[in-house]
Amino acid sequence: MYQAFYGLKGAPFGKELKPQDAFLSCSLKETRARLEYLSRVRGMGVLVGEPGAGKTFTLRVFCANLNPALFKVIYLPLATGTVMDFYRGLARSLGEEPSFRKIDLFHQIQQAVQVFFRDKKITPVFILDEMHLANPKFLLDLALLFNFAMDAFNPFILVLAGLPFLLSRLELNQTQSLAQRLVVRFQVEPLNREEVGAYLEHHLSLVGATRPLFEPPAVEAIASCSRGWPRLVNNLALTSLLWGAQLKAQLISADVVRQAATEIGL
Repeated sequence: MYQAFYGLKGAPFGKELKPQDAFLSCSLKETRARLEYLSRVRGMGVLVGEPGAGKTFTLRVFCANLNPALFKVIYLPLATGTVMDFYRGLARSLGEEPSFRKIDLFHQIQQAVQVFFRDKKITPVFILDEMHLANPKFLLDLALLFNFAMDAFNPFILVLAGLPFLLSRLELNQTQSLAQRLVVRFQVEPLNREEVGAYLEHHLSLVGATRPLFEPPAVEAIASCSRGWPRLVNNLALTSLLWGAQLKAQLISADVVRQAATEIGL
């Protein structure tokens, strides 16, 4: 309903956004630069951010810019199954039939990584998400699993992603062996107030908007209520458009945004 009312060709704030259509905020530019550096030097990095910060989309943008002839991307969230299921998922993603014993499984994964890197000239890229759920023992295991030739070289890229307190877990004494091997660390920041308006215009232009749909006070209200977190900006802007179409409002006012904020619990 709102799309027809505002003359839009699609949903402006959905999950289907293509990586090439991303709004290049200051935080996204900096995150991309850090991850691109990691892709050149290889090794381990950590990316953290609050819920709704856009970590997963940022990683999608990063992976979309990797040459599939040179990199093999493997994405696994820790939240599914047991830790052993997680390791078996790594093995399967590398084309291996997982062994039963943990020690054999680790050897299998390491051998497969080296085959990709040395024989196929392809660098495996492991994106391990929800890592704030990992206990110190699991993080210590990762330090062992991704130790090649007595830590002499890195035939892989490993990105640990999660909520900010993942950094606190890495500061524990028993995880220092992993923390000291991190090449990059970065925390995704929210959009600033100026970026929120540009973000809204960018997403609306992608679906054919030919004029501004939010009054300046409405943009300010969205920035304030969402605190600049992209997921909240998306939800609030979409709900505001729904309210606006229902009220036959050609422009979204701050009052409409406040109604929308109440509806979604902000």
